[in-house]
Amino acid sequence: YPNPFNPTTTLRYDLPEHASVSIIIYDVMGRKVRSLVNTEQPAGYRYIRWDATNDIGGPVSAGMYIYMIKAGDFTQTKKMVLLK
Repeated sequence: YPNPFNPTTTLRYDLPEHASVSIIIYDVMGRKVRSLVNTEQPAGYRYIRWDATNDIGGPVSAGMYIYMIKAGDFTQTKKMVLLK
């Protein structure tokens, strides 16, 4: 579960209906670190694991990260902390 985590975390979400889902992780400066999900998904309970790597597979440094989940018209952002 997101806070704090080392070396992986699991992001859980529930879709009430079929929707286009996007989960993106940003650093505290607002730079995109990793795109975890960017697909159409049917309704249901889901989870995705993040192993503290960026889009090219390199490890990220310890610190605070923000993840944004978008599903249809719904958007939510939350903080998580990576401790090494």
